Amino acid sequence: MSVEILDGKTVQSFVEDESAFNSSVDGRFAALDTNRDGLLSYAEMAKELMSLRVLEKHYGVDEASMSPDELVELYRGLYARFDRDGNGTVDLAEFRAEMKEVMLAVANGLGFLPVQMVVEEGSFLKVAVDRELAKAA
Repeated sequence: MSVEILDGKTVQSFVEDESAFNSSVDGRFAALDTNRDGLLSYAEMAKELMSLRVLEKHYGVDEASMSPDELVELYRGLYARFDRDGNGTVDLAEFRAEMKEVMLAVANGLGFLPVQMVVEEGSFLKVAVDRELAKAA
């Protein structure tokens, strides 16, 4: 993990750079596709979905406010967002499209004022920051 300063424009610029964005997303897709069939099952994506920490309340500490069944339902709902055609698997095009929406929502949420964030190495936000720094150099 590292502490970075970023804003919505940095993230949006990364998403709009189709080559850089697709390369990063495709790499994540390939890493998740453990059986190498070109499709992501719920089982293949579950760990990644849970790492999004959608329930995080305070600095890395999650409150157990949902039952295990409710958590399963939440993560299945997130998976369904990726599975746009509803066939039970996520192909590369669906994965790219949903990641683009997610990243643009992050950019919109960040807005134009720079913020300091802790980002994980290899995360899309870290890739966006590193790309922006490389452009400035």
